[in-house]
Amino acid sequence: MQSVIYRAFSQKEAKELDVQHSGPQRAEAFVRAFLKRSTPHMSPQAREDQLQRKAVVLEYFPRRKRRERRKKSRGLSARQRRELRLFDIKPEQQRYDLFVPLHELWKQYIRDLCSLKPDTQPQLIQSKLLKADLHGAIVSVTKSKCPSYVGVTGILLQETKHVFKIITKEDRLKVIPKLNSVFAVETDGFVSYIYGSKFQLRSSERSAKKFKAKGSIDL
Repeated sequence: MQSVIYRAFSQKEAKELDVQHSGPQRAEAFVRAFLKRSTPHMSPQAREDQLQRKAVVLEYFPRRKRRERRKKSRGLSARQRRELRLFDIKPEQQRYDLFVPLHELWKQYIRDLCSLKPDTQPQLIQSKLLKADLHGAIVSVTKSKCPSYVGVTGILLQETKHVFKIITKEDRLKVIPKLNSVFAVETDGFVSYIYGSKFQLRSSERSAKKFKAKGSIDL
């Protein structure tokens, strides 16, 4: 068996292959060490049995590279956004005429969304408005438990869970709480009323919420 696995080079073969002629003991030690490295999971007895019965494909075990975990970039939290005042409208930008183009874009958006036609059902328009993006709409306060809010009309600039931020024609930014207020939104002659107490949701949350019809709603 040993003569099959390895055989010492003759002087002629060593000269042709340009290798140093080593003794049989060194050659045998080299072969055994090589087989041990190539088949690390086998015992010496199992290795001998394997070599006697069939040819062995020597495996190559590359070193595993450590995967570097990439840190996912986290966005700013709501608290950090408030501290940085990212959504605050600067005083020099609080001008009604700057946001008239936004209102024109909103009108086109709501026409496409609701498919506004003379024979369109009011219930269909109302159901679409409940889930629509209202940024750019002209909003009026028709009822409120705070009398100073009633009559405020302007373009809706920002909507949060609890308030509407409206810019009036007098270039004044009004912050109107939704709670205990009723708002009117006009779209091509169709007026829809929003009860703020039942509308305390973010615009992103409204798009997925199912609203139920109710007979009467109090402030």
